[in-house]
Amino acid sequence: MPRIPPHFGPLAALILIAASAYPISASSQNKPTPNTNTNAASAACPAAADMGHQHLQGRWQAELRAPATEGPTPPPPATALLQLGPHPELAQSVRGTVQRAGSQAQVSGDVDDGDLTLEESTNGTNISATWTGRVVDGSCGKEIRGTWNNAHPTPPAPAAIPFVMRRQAGWQ
Repeated sequence: MPRIPPHFGPLAALILIAASAYPISASSQNKPTPNTNTNAASAACPAAADMGHQHLQGRWQAELRAPATEGPTPPPPATALLQLGPHPELAQSVRGTVQRAGSQAQVSGDVDDGDLTLEESTNGTNISATWTGRVVDGSCGKEIRGTWNNAHPTPPAPAAIPFVMRRQAGWQ
């Protein structure tokens, strides 16, 4: 049996250790599962029925179109900006504000199986209006259509106005 010179001993040991460790480290790497990308895609694009309160959180712009009145041109749509965050007291709900026409009101509500319900309050105590709608299928949870209902309508203002809410891009 050949003898290794003493000055090659530590170097030979180091080479043997490195060579034997290489296959172990390569075989211990995690391989991605086929469902990883599918789950990420479904989380990024929820179906209407999968929408939860966490999907409502953020900034939304709503366009409210009053029904046409007498005259040649319909009234222009009113816009509202909603800022929704987690509700501090109700775990599965949101709370925030809605701003439109220079005024601000509080809103709180939730989405269940794709159905949105928000209650609006101009004084923080009484319900002044409700938002009821449905998440648009295929919109990845970024569009909701429904009806804004004034709790105390005064003629000639309509009691119910159709709306479209769209999630705003950017920092939430």
